Amino acid sequence: MGFTFTTMTLNLLLLIAMVATNILSLYHLSSTLQSPKSPKPPPPVPDQLIHQLHTIRATINHLTRLQNSNPSKKSTIPSDLLLYSHLSPIASSCHNHPELLHKYMTYTPFSLCPSDSDLAESLILRGCHPLPRRRCFSQTPQKPIPPNSLPRNPFPPSLPDNAVVWDHYTCKSFDCLNRQNPNLGFEPSRDVSKFNSYKSDLDLPINQLFQIAKAAKSVLRLGLDVGGGTGSFAAAMKLRNVTVVTTTMNVAAPNSEAVALRGLVPLHVPLQQRLPLFDGVVDLVRCGRAVNRWIPATVLEFLLFDADRVLRGGGYLWVDHFFSKRVDLEKVYAPLIGKLGYKKVKWATGNKTDASGVKNGEVFLTALLQKPVSR
Repeated sequence: MGFTFTTMTLNLLLLIAMVATNILSLYHLSSTLQSPKSPKPPPPVPDQLIHQLHTIRATINHLTRLQNSNPSKKSTIPSDLLLYSHLSPIASSCHNHPELLHKYMTYTPFSLCPSDSDLAESLILRGCHPLPRRRCFSQTPQKPIPPNSLPRNPFPPSLPDNAVVWDHYTCKSFDCLNRQNPNLGFEPSRDVSKFNSYKSDLDLPINQLFQIAKAAKSVLRLGLDVGGGTGSFAAAMKLRNVTVVTTTMNVAAPNSEAVALRGLVPLHVPLQQRLPLFDGVVDLVRCGRAVNRWIPATVLEFLLFDADRVLRGGGYLWVDHFFSKRVDLEKVYAPLIGKLGYKKVKWATGNKTDASGVKNGEVFLTALLQKPVSR
């Protein structure tokens, strides 16, 4: 039964890929014919896209030959590969969005790149990451900030507007973003005490974090902040000589630019992508509020195990203000986190008191967990 389902799934994926590429090829073929209604010749198909389409066809033909050569042979495709490809797109999903990919790769080589960062975001969030490389020059702001005027303090009173290309944002300044939502982190000076105060058991001040690490004879030197927005946690750790890189996306706001303007390192990485770090190299992984119940449980499981991959033995996983329904926390998320087998250094829950939290019976979870020194 499992073999039949796997075979049917593979056939369906191959059929979808073949139909998509053939439709795209037919479209370009038909567009070359002269039409009395549209005498303007169509733009040429980029060489990179043609090469990728040839690769897709070759891969489909190869898989088809392998499958037909011995149809009675049990499939050897790893089950987790099939599972992950259904739950979260992998790099080959660039081929599943030929229209977006064609638009992104339609540009004039050796000239200024199109202003299409929003298109790049769309492809990345659909699993097309890393994006294909392009031979064009990236756009810079019309009035760039002088290098000696860049903020030195990771909590500057304001961020310079002229360091950002605002073409694809509704707001055209950081002040506008602050007026829309002052909690987004685009006024860094507001967050200077964010990770230093203790208002409830859900909070974990950084001083307490260092005390915990010291008592365990551990060390905090390198960290990763997953879904870290504008980098406030990384900024707070920088003041303590700890290097933290932040994964973030520019969905409706220039988060990456804000992180960089604070003298920090932004990783333009979606939550579903494998973390671009080697195994066992960081002392701390923090999952901020971008990691919450809106992520499907199995996708979250892959994320947590990837965090385990990059953590060294004895390192810490900090789940900070994760929110979910109380019943889901007890029946789904707590057992899911428990699969890691980490030591519970801190485990605190509290009611989410905003309108959405009250309506949905949601709670917050803050947990600090220590990875075993050896497996």
